[in-house]
Amino acid sequence: MNNLDTFPNTANAAVPPANEGYHQDLGRRQVQMIAIGGAIGTGLFLGAGSRLQMAGPALALVYLVCGFFSFMILRALGELVMYRPTAGSFVSYARELLGERAAYVAGWMSFLNWAMTGIVDITAVALYMHFWGAFDGVPQWAFALVALCIVGTMNMIGVKYFGELEFWFSLIKVIALVLFLIIGTVVLGLRMPVGGHTTGIHLITQNGGIFPHGVLPSLLLLQGVVFAYSAIELLGTAAGECADAREILPRAINTVIWRIALFYVGSVVLLVCLLPWSAYHAGVSPFVTFFEALGVPGVGHVMNIVVLTAALSSLNSGLYSTGRILRALALGGSAPTGLARMNRQSVPYVGILTTVAVYMVGVGLNYLIPSRVFEIVLNMSAVGIVSTWGFILICQLKLRSKINRGEIARVSFAMPWAPFSNWVTLGFLAFVLVMMAFDYPEGTYTIATIPLIAVILVVGWLLLRRRANSM
Repeated sequence: MNNLDTFPNTANAAVPPANEGYHQDLGRRQVQMIAIGGAIGTGLFLGAGSRLQMAGPALALVYLVCGFFSFMILRALGELVMYRPTAGSFVSYARELLGERAAYVAGWMSFLNWAMTGIVDITAVALYMHFWGAFDGVPQWAFALVALCIVGTMNMIGVKYFGELEFWFSLIKVIALVLFLIIGTVVLGLRMPVGGHTTGIHLITQNGGIFPHGVLPSLLLLQGVVFAYSAIELLGTAAGECADAREILPRAINTVIWRIALFYVGSVVLLVCLLPWSAYHAGVSPFVTFFEALGVPGVGHVMNIVVLTAALSSLNSGLYSTGRILRALALGGSAPTGLARMNRQSVPYVGILTTVAVYMVGVGLNYLIPSRVFEIVLNMSAVGIVSTWGFILICQLKLRSKINRGEIARVSFAMPWAPFSNWVTLGFLAFVLVMMAFDYPEGTYTIATIPLIAVILVVGWLLLRRRANSM
């Protein structure tokens, strides 16, 4: 048996191999902002435009439901982190609690998630840049390539600097959303007209109500909304490089739920009360649409800079996460050993460069099919997200069963209502996949690729085992 298949079952045990070589330089304010950045990403700033067009005001309810289950997943991850913080995150937990095969699948499905998410992010950067007419002649792929070069360079520096960059990226996002909420509330309270429309709740009731296209279109948006919350599990990875994870993480996790309610649900409710939902369009941030309609000179440009920052932040986080996940896989024998290499700044640079190479495929997609790349890779990302979250829930179930048998000491930050909450959340994730299958054509084709993904995973596992046995 590989000596990485099992780890000590106490919180005071030696640091597991996935943490070897990392500097624990992330502080409280950085982790708090990483938590915010994970809950507020490109899915809100860009994706909300197309989703409002498809579902109307019902989008707020979809955000609320998905947000609740996302919080449940974070609480499950929080219990695992309190048991043992590790930079390997759910890959290390799957290895210990479920075995190496589970760690292999969990890690590579997470890699699929972040690989697709990164392509979404560089696509978002390109779309945002075309907001300015001066760049109309610049092809979409060129902006995607520049964005990739910028964040690829940023990820080669130490984790302390990564945390500082993410702190400021997230702070910009929060300030922008808070300003929108304040300005939007004042405009709504004073009944100021926006874009020729009188603001108020009547913009919902007079434009088809909460479900203008019926309930089904709202359900079909689930995979896109799940993508909006896709970075919340980054907290688990950051725990391994956090100065005092057991003290900082619980507070960071518990504040996520009100951020979701305020920033996602609150923003959508305000947007549909300030302008008719039909005023928002795919490819244009709804916040940019609002400020342009408000007629304040230059505000749309400022907001576009903000959403550019959000996309770069998400891309930066993706490279950070995949570097650590690939290293955890390599240390367990579930990936080529070269992916475990680190540079002088204790950064897993080979894993990061591997992800950069995959993102180059996204640059190519922006060249070949610039109009469809966003929705195609978003659906593929959703499959990886559902898999990652499913493994977190299953690992927490296994951990709790060991705790109940007295094999592991109880932790101070347990998942509420477990195991009932686990099974309900797993059922929700299964429902997301079912709804994706009905979202023709991209969603249907995405679900159809799952058997192919399974075959690739099986072949990869057999090749890795053969190589390990021959050494």
